[in-house]
Amino acid sequence: MFSDVHHLSSPTGARMAYHHEPAAGAAAGVLLVSHGLAEHSRRYSAFAGRMASAGFHVYAHDHRGHGHTQAPDAPTGRFAVRDGWRVALEDMLAMRELAAGAHPGLPIIQFGHSMGGLLALGFAETYPDKIDALAVWNSNFRPGLAGRAAQAILLAERMLKGSDVPSTRLARLTFGAWAKAIPDRRTEFDWLSHDHREVDNYVADPLCGFDPSVSLWLDVFALSYAGATAARIARLPRTLPIHLVGGGEDPATDFGRAVGWLGERLRRAGLVDTTCRIYPGLRHETLLERPDLREMPVADFCRWCERVVRPDNPIGRPT
Repeated sequence: MFSDVHHLSSPTGARMAYHHEPAAGAAAGVLLVSHGLAEHSRRYSAFAGRMASAGFHVYAHDHRGHGHTQAPDAPTGRFAVRDGWRVALEDMLAMRELAAGAHPGLPIIQFGHSMGGLLALGFAETYPDKIDALAVWNSNFRPGLAGRAAQAILLAERMLKGSDVPSTRLARLTFGAWAKAIPDRRTEFDWLSHDHREVDNYVADPLCGFDPSVSLWLDVFALSYAGATAARIARLPRTLPIHLVGGGEDPATDFGRAVGWLGERLRRAGLVDTTCRIYPGLRHETLLERPDLREMPVADFCRWCERVVRPDNPIGRPT
């Protein structure tokens, strides 16, 4: 059951906490879930149940510095002392190998939301032979000049006070700015979802909403800028099925425009099976939107998953 916590010892030294929802009936594939910044994998319980009912084994782990995963170099809010994003990708590989070993022969889909989407694309580019399809939701690979300015601020903070402490500026420039983009907000986190219950659950959750460290923010921007470079995109198999999703009311992705930009960039690079959907009226957490709003994107995703794992898929597995 997804509510149970399991543990995996990663070669990086992390004791990774993860959840698993077994497929209902005959399994069609394996879905690996990569969660977002300042949250944790248990929040994907409903999604895991839905995908399990569609025939997918679902695995979701807490990244370093998040949830119940423990590592000597990763307190809450930090991936690692240095090159944390690379270490986080190694943890993802350990999770992938566990799932693949438990279900040999089944196609593997890597899913990521927000920061998890940055990691998911980075994983696909670093280990292109380890997955059969990729889904990136609500992620921003186009931070632009504002992102460069944020990096400069972070480097100054690191020089003045170190990298293992929360940034005093970035939370205001990101979470704070996104909150102000919602004119009728009840809380500072209404930019996440229209569903008041889900927003309140996030605010009340002691494992959510913490201030990331300077080093974690630097890792996030490193993933964001590196993921969409021509050199790294060229590592992807041209037939890799890719599914991008954004929300038309999501300030974290420039109201979906950053997602659309990534889709066009992938298509121009020759990725022949790239699907991109921007859903009007949705905010940042598509999977935790009001039920009437999230039903369509989740149903669309189920159909996409069922297509890409079919043996007769005309595009199919990476080549």
